Amino acid sequence: MQPSKVPQYFGKDLEAMSFAKNYHKWILAELLPYLGNSVAEVGAGVGSFSTLVLETNISSLAAFEPSQNMYPLLQETLSKDKRAKAINDSFGSANTGKRFDSILYVNVLEHIEDDASEFANARDALNPEGHLLIFVPALPWLYGEIDRQVGHFRRYMKKNLVELTRRSGFSVVKARYFDVAGIIPWYINFVLLKNLISGGSVSLYDWLVVPAMRVMEGLVPPPVGKNVLLVARKV
Repeated sequence: MQPSKVPQYFGKDLEAMSFAKNYHKWILAELLPYLGNSVAEVGAGVGSFSTLVLETNISSLAAFEPSQNMYPLLQETLSKDKRAKAINDSFGSANTGKRFDSILYVNVLEHIEDDASEFANARDALNPEGHLLIFVPALPWLYGEIDRQVGHFRRYMKKNLVELTRRSGFSVVKARYFDVAGIIPWYINFVLLKNLISGGSVSLYDWLVVPAMRVMEGLVPPPVGKNVLLVARKV
């Protein structure tokens, strides 16, 4: 297993997204059937998503966070749950022999320059027929200054992510675009106007838009979206 090149990102996107409770619950609901018992979360940040994962019936969570400014907050967040362990390192460097039923990359894979090597690391660390669970920003034309500032190397097209997943030794269980309503607000705010993410704007969108979008996209999967959600099984 080879260590991945993970930047020391500043965590501004993660801090803002910590206000997005409905958004995180929506993501988790899509991934929940595939968690299994032993879970690894790569790039856990301050633990906002980790706490939701620990509300499920998993038996263990290994939360990897390489950033020095995020790790102490993650450690504090997870300290009260004996099932959870915070690890201050990148996944490829720190995981030596441990196997998992699922590995989570929620808003993380775009921070990793060599994503193909990260897929290889994940495959090595999964139990037979274990699941790779990915949530990433989509649509390269939405890439703007905010992406550069928080250390994103790319935004994904669904087709390209599916192809990479299959080349890496996985069978794709499902892959879909996510959050179609977020495309135009993102383009205006962060591509045209070059604004920064704020907790207030995230909270407003999370409260007003996300519940309705969750219902609508549950009925009719959108042909395009601000993000891509993918579930894959090790073969």
